Amino acid sequence: MEYTRLGTSGLQVSRITIGCMSWGDGGNDRPWLKDEAFAEQTISSALDAGVNFFDTANVYAGGTSEEYTGRSLWKHTDREDVVLATKVFNRMRPGPNGAGLSRKAILQEIDASLARLGTDYVDLYQIHRFDPETPVEETMEALHDVVKAGKARYLGASSMYGWQFAKMQHAAERHGWTPFVSMQNHYNLLYREEEREMLPLCVDQGVGVIPWSPLARGRLTRPWDTQTARSETDEFGRSLYRDEDQAVVEKVLAVASRRGVAPARVALAWLLAQPAVTSPIVGITKPDHLTDALAAVELELTDDEITELGSDYVPHAVAGHR
Repeated sequence: MEYTRLGTSGLQVSRITIGCMSWGDGGNDRPWLKDEAFAEQTISSALDAGVNFFDTANVYAGGTSEEYTGRSLWKHTDREDVVLATKVFNRMRPGPNGAGLSRKAILQEIDASLARLGTDYVDLYQIHRFDPETPVEETMEALHDVVKAGKARYLGASSMYGWQFAKMQHAAERHGWTPFVSMQNHYNLLYREEEREMLPLCVDQGVGVIPWSPLARGRLTRPWDTQTARSETDEFGRSLYRDEDQAVVEKVLAVASRRGVAPARVALAWLLAQPAVTSPIVGITKPDHLTDALAAVELELTDDEITELGSDYVPHAVAGHR
């Protein structure tokens, strides 16, 4: 496994992050979610391979993703040996204060997440989205207080517009509060709109980039018309991509065939070759998903292959910010 700093912070993370949205109790709405035994086996295998970065969120499977992740981690590693990330913003309970980035919500949710994870702190506490209803100063001060209370080591953000991210960072700088060290955004071969504003901003400001959905909900791993249990029930995922993206998928399949490797390795290797990217967040629902993710770190694409893979990209409307 290779390691790199998260942006210009001193935090060292593996080049692959394990996304923990793949497990938890999803009931009938998310039949593709894996049970705790699968979560433990995946986490154990990832740790054995040198992965040290694990990402979840309070909202994943109603909090049970955090529970599975915490219990599985502490069975197989010491707290100081992993980088554990979670997120806050989405609705966790009914009522006007059951979601968002108000001071009340943040201070409530960090304690709830820590209890579910079975730890005293998270290494990276991220806002899951931008909250237009809360002043950025209120959010940034509350997050700073979480850090100063020892409940988080670093702060991160997720999908939003570049101007919103810059506004939040400026508020932190102006008041001497803790800034964000990372951006978790939607970025893959099928969705590259982040290259216009967000990625250049992150490079300029020394912010690490940890993309979500690096395999485009699995679209980049199989022929275009192939259906899975997740794709059949994932309404949000269906809104992200469109038929014009099929040409890009075919390029991935062609390069993978010539190289004699799985398409997932090619798609992840392309992402790892992008200068802004620190560590893609990979969801695991089968053992070979982990195998392919680990192998992608060692797969070096040629300049011609990188050009070929990106040649059929079609611009998209902005997606994933809500």
